[in-house]
Amino acid sequence: MQGQKLQIVGGLANIHQYVRNEEPFWTQELSRLTGGKYNAEIAPFDRAGVPGELMLQLMELGVVPFGTALLSLSSSQIPALGALDLAGLNPDIPTLRRHLAAFRPRLQRLLHEQSVELLAVYIYPAQVLFCKRPFADLNDLQGRRIRISSPTQADLVSALGATPVLVGFSQIMANMQSGNTECAVTGAMSGNIIGLHEVSSHYHPQPFSWGIAIFGANLEAWNALPADLKALLRREIPKLEANIWAESERETAEGLACNRGEPTCTTGRKGHMKEVATTRADIDRVQSILRDTVIPRWLQRCTQSCKELWDNTIGPVRQAAVQRSGPR
Repeated sequence: MQGQKLQIVGGLANIHQYVRNEEPFWTQELSRLTGGKYNAEIAPFDRAGVPGELMLQLMELGVVPFGTALLSLSSSQIPALGALDLAGLNPDIPTLRRHLAAFRPRLQRLLHEQSVELLAVYIYPAQVLFCKRPFADLNDLQGRRIRISSPTQADLVSALGATPVLVGFSQIMANMQSGNTECAVTGAMSGNIIGLHEVSSHYHPQPFSWGIAIFGANLEAWNALPADLKALLRREIPKLEANIWAESERETAEGLACNRGEPTCTTGRKGHMKEVATTRADIDRVQSILRDTVIPRWLQRCTQSCKELWDNTIGPVRQAAVQRSGPR
């Protein structure tokens, strides 16, 4: 199979995960690593005519042999996939890493049941709140229409007294400009890249979630690959995953700095936004909503197996952290 060319569907267009990492890996690095024996073409899913919410289904069918699927969209069909990025669950990357370590074996099994081989888990910068009007804290959001991207973000926003509006990433700016939404939850740097700093005045830095995506392959397509190519991808894709995580962590801080217009902004565009400082009350409120609303509603949408999944993966890790932190 000399000269085999892989067809890849990647993540969101124009975002650094895609532009700086996914695209160069597949269009340049693969060929370099194999001396030109193997090559690939890649297109972002939101420009390839692939509905994000159907990505896993299309991968299962083999229509998309290799693809990047956002768990927030895929969880609409398979609620169990939403466990790792429940709104409010991961206040920082170290917490997210611990939860992923506990959940990854089950995630791999869940995807195998959909005829998909898990090859990587990617994250976007922290998903934070941008608003057009000032607000004092998270309790000050009552009555506002807020763009969200997942069912669990909707649960969190609703519990704060606001109205969640499900809007695709590519339509965020149009909705903010038209007035259909007056706030948006999206990536700290991703929001800057699309211009949210130009139509918003205030942001809140507390992560709602992390925009987790999986990269995988249709099992039949994966098994059909030559052994040397499979071995190379098993070795190199984890490096791509690590690079994306490192960049997303770095871009969370830089994205916020760019929105404020700080000198440390070097890869985004400088805005003049005001940061609404995260208070202890905000942190406790989100954790309370996570416990009392987000997790119970996610379990309601899920099957009984989700309770077992939670109790044997992320649940004990979270409970141990809560016990260590002590009463609030």
